[in-house]
Amino acid sequence: MSIDFFIYICNTLSTYRLCGESDELAGRLPQKSLYINLNERNLSVIVHSLFSSWMLAFLFEGQIFYSIANTYKIDPTGIVFCAVAAIFTGLLLCGLFIRTKRAAKQMFLGSYPVFIALSAVFFFPPSILWYAGIIIGSFLAGCCVASWAFYLKSGTSKNERIKTVADMLILSNVLMILLNMAAIHISGRVGLALSMIMLLCAFAFALKLPADNDAATPIQPEQKENHVSITKLIVFLYLFIAIITINSGLMYQLVNPAFAHLEWLTSWYWALPYIAALFVMRNLPRRINRTYILYVAIAMIGLSFIGFMSLGRGAVSYLIINTLMLGACGVYDLFWWSILGEMLELNNNPVKILGIGLSANVFGVFLGGLIGNAIATTNMHSPNPTLLALVVVCVTLILLPPLHKYLSSQLKGHVYLTEFSELSAAEQTDQINRTSRFGNLSERESQVASLLLQGKTYRTIAGELYISENTVKYYVKNIYSKFNIQSRAELINIMLKKEDSAEPVH
Repeated sequence: MSIDFFIYICNTLSTYRLCGESDELAGRLPQKSLYINLNERNLSVIVHSLFSSWMLAFLFEGQIFYSIANTYKIDPTGIVFCAVAAIFTGLLLCGLFIRTKRAAKQMFLGSYPVFIALSAVFFFPPSILWYAGIIIGSFLAGCCVASWAFYLKSGTSKNERIKTVADMLILSNVLMILLNMAAIHISGRVGLALSMIMLLCAFAFALKLPADNDAATPIQPEQKENHVSITKLIVFLYLFIAIITINSGLMYQLVNPAFAHLEWLTSWYWALPYIAALFVMRNLPRRINRTYILYVAIAMIGLSFIGFMSLGRGAVSYLIINTLMLGACGVYDLFWWSILGEMLELNNNPVKILGIGLSANVFGVFLGGLIGNAIATTNMHSPNPTLLALVVVCVTLILLPPLHKYLSSQLKGHVYLTEFSELSAAEQTDQINRTSRFGNLSERESQVASLLLQGKTYRTIAGELYISENTVKYYVKNIYSKFNIQSRAELINIMLKKEDSAEPVH
């Protein structure tokens, strides 16, 4: 995990200032109180990670629930599928009623106490309340996941969202491992109690989240031209995510139960390859082409299922199979999470983008789980799961090249090209200043162009330059006119291609 990620965790424990408040106000507060100095990005990562650790360890195929179910010797399969279906529904529908950051914060603050109350039901023997708690809790959990889109968008600049997502996934999985170990090695109720403490902490941190009442930002004029292709992009990405995550559902229903006798190993190692893959992908230099890694990850999935059918059920076999499978899952989870993060500007409500995109992941898990459960109830050792997994791998290999090409063309052209974002700040400034002279831009137009190329919205630019949005639009119109272009993407192409020539652009 990155150094700055550890720094803000340390700030949580040691800083004695109120985030967002002035020194004067902080000085009037009692010195013995603890105040957190965290920016929006770091605070939202902590909140969502604490909540997600409860969701992953309890609701979503979690070891806490399985442990409690085993205590009462009941089959958890039906309740688990109800939970996955309810999470899917929450992700898909949340964008219909969560349309502002304030509403997103209210969703967090309203849901976390409900989660704590619903979790308490599982300290008692099985009843209809178990089903009600799982279904209600899972639906609200899906809504909370989708609502995080507002904080992912506003708290992190566009080209840094892959790091924010990776930090959230890493922290939530580390916490999940701790909860799982408590449930497996101590008791399910102890794990449940600890997960409820996670929720309580998430609620406390969520109180400090900013909650301006800005509505979802309208799509910018230069984005409207791509609106139809954006819909196609989402459909294509949805299909890809749903198909490849069928393997995750198969893993939950076939692979994990096959190694249930290795609790001492599975309790802590299960998610480690996933975390390691996230860490590596997060810290890869920008110059490295991640496309090749996606193909490697597909091969890892196929090899994992081949190993599942050909190897034994010992510890070494588990290490090989789980490392291949979960490592690939880490690569692909960060891939589509980061792609969805890049796409948040493409709709006037980011909750819809994140919710719909992640619902594909849950749908794939649900479908794979149904197939895996059907296979498991007939003959665990049949070659069917491997054959199915290899079919999924082949379909994924067919879909990946056109998907990558489509993503590259749409996302790069929509806000700013990867090549320009990879330049250092000094190189970007130099390129902007040099090209501005060719277009005879005024000083203010150069400032607007600079912020435009950083992926800033008109509203953000207006706020940073202390001018109105209409004035920003006026300057943008002038810039495009002087360069004889129609979009931000064309402006970036000029930045990348123009050399020290003094010849004006016509």
